[in-house]
Amino acid sequence: MHARTFRFRSSLLILSSLAVATAAGAQTPARTPLADVVAEAVAKNPEIVAAQKRYDAARQRPVQERSLPDPMVSAGYNSSGRPWPGAGLGTEPTANIGFMVTQELPYPGKRDLRASIASREADADFQQIEAARLSVTSRVKQAYYRLAYTYAVSDVLRRNRDLLDTLLKVSENRYAVGQAAQQDVIKAQTQLTILELQLERVRQEQATREGELNALLARPVTAPVGRPDDLQLTPFDLSLDSLLSAANEHAPMLRRDQIMIDRSRLGVDAARREYRPDFGVSGGYYYMGRMPPMYEVRFDVTIPLQRARRAAAVAEQLSTVEQARSTYDSSRLDLQGRLQGDFQMASTSVRLARLYRETVLPQARLALESSMSSYQTGGVDFLSVLTNFGTVLEYEMTYFDELASYYTAVSRLEEMTGTPFVH
Repeated sequence: MHARTFRFRSSLLILSSLAVATAAGAQTPARTPLADVVAEAVAKNPEIVAAQKRYDAARQRPVQERSLPDPMVSAGYNSSGRPWPGAGLGTEPTANIGFMVTQELPYPGKRDLRASIASREADADFQQIEAARLSVTSRVKQAYYRLAYTYAVSDVLRRNRDLLDTLLKVSENRYAVGQAAQQDVIKAQTQLTILELQLERVRQEQATREGELNALLARPVTAPVGRPDDLQLTPFDLSLDSLLSAANEHAPMLRRDQIMIDRSRLGVDAARREYRPDFGVSGGYYYMGRMPPMYEVRFDVTIPLQRARRAAAVAEQLSTVEQARSTYDSSRLDLQGRLQGDFQMASTSVRLARLYRETVLPQARLALESSMSSYQTGGVDFLSVLTNFGTVLEYEMTYFDELASYYTAVSRLEEMTGTPFVH
């Protein structure tokens, strides 16, 4: 009767521990929503601020390029008989004191072309802002998801540590009444130590991820972060073709490369426009003393005789156009390759995570429960129980590892396509 009571109490203790181990934690620390973290990073990250300031500076260039050159004012005198000013003034027709104003006038269209080139360069810099924002957002999300992974794994290890601690008590009680070997107790104690070592490694990784997230948020490295939202298994029904289409339409770097192609074409037009002459208009007034004042108006033309230099400039700009096109093709192909890789990672990880959650883990937990019940009656040895326990622990951690891989891959897909998929 005493042995039956002992087995009943042990079984009740083990089953209640299993229920606790497979349930979510009852106490939930303060959460840090992902949307708040991303908003803070976008507002404060210096990489985005630097890109914005670079664009603000670039926007000032079109006005400068469209402006006329500054006029030039010349002052001087002509003297007769003596070198000093005023010599012969009023008596000699060549003696005078006066000034002249000269304004350079580029050939019509040159200034507008230069302003258009500067405007396209500013548009390209604007795409850099969007690229920086997407990059920071992606890195913040990846750090956030990796931090969430460390919390999830910590929960798994703590729950299974509590379960293993219960198993240790059961094995100690069985050993005390001569129903188990001492090695069962030693094996349980060893496994507990291993779990504590794993928890310590996870704590170190958690601190690393918090520091990584604080750096992206421009916070002190030791600032409290809070616990991220739990990783949840969400559907992933995007196709590779839809991702490629979104990337071709929204990816900032591709749009920047397209803008640079347009800018290069304008550069060809500007180089060809240099075959046209520039002009200058001058007007002057000269004081002649007692004689009537003298006025001068002059119209100057710059003759573009250096044809070889201008031909080389046009050839240079044509090569720049081809370079811009090749850069765009290279960026597009590189983006396609990275998109395909992360698409495969996301789709594979979400399938594996669903398989672990819906099939593998329930089966492994049933095997553990069965072995623990059989252990009470002597049907299996303690090593079988520990093996099943280790299998459940491994599968639970693998499940969250696949979830983390899925979310980080989706974060990179969002960056490359410029389109959010997971909120």
